Amino acid sequence: VLTMDSDGQHPEDRIPTFMEASIKQPEAMILGEPVFDASAPMLRVKGRQLSNWWANLETLWAGIGDSLFGFRIYPIEPLKKVMAGQRWMRHFDFDPEAVVRLCWYGVKPINLAAKVRYFSVEDGGVSHFQYLRDNVLLSWMHSRLFVGFLLRLPVLLFRRLTGRV
Repeated sequence: VLTMDSDGQHPEDRIPTFMEASIKQPEAMILGEPVFDASAPMLRVKGRQLSNWWANLETLWAGIGDSLFGFRIYPIEPLKKVMAGQRWMRHFDFDPEAVVRLCWYGVKPINLAAKVRYFSVEDGGVSHFQYLRDNVLLSWMHSRLFVGFLLRLPVLLFRRLTGRV
């Protein structure tokens, strides 16, 4: 499943590279790792770093380059399994929760660099990010995932010590 944000931030010219990586390793998730330029709002860049730290802790540093970047390819069957029965993962929390739960499920992340474009309002840029609502949602999500991490910690440690995902 190829996903991209609808605001034009993701470079469509990277789709063939992402598809090729997915074809070579269909059991893995291909995650875009953003390359920011001067147009990136510093507050968002710093906020991403915080969310990335939490996502990496929650997966015992399984290799998530960026937990929020929506340019990805997910393996469909594992994604359907981790979404089944979840009442969450339906809004801004989808991308970070999906990547954490897929890591817990045993899906390996592969990170590929992708430039990010932030368009000004004059250039037609539209952000669907709502600061208060989406930060509350992310805080709640990371709180839930941290509890899940603690419950899965023995399994995650076993995988790490035995060289599995």
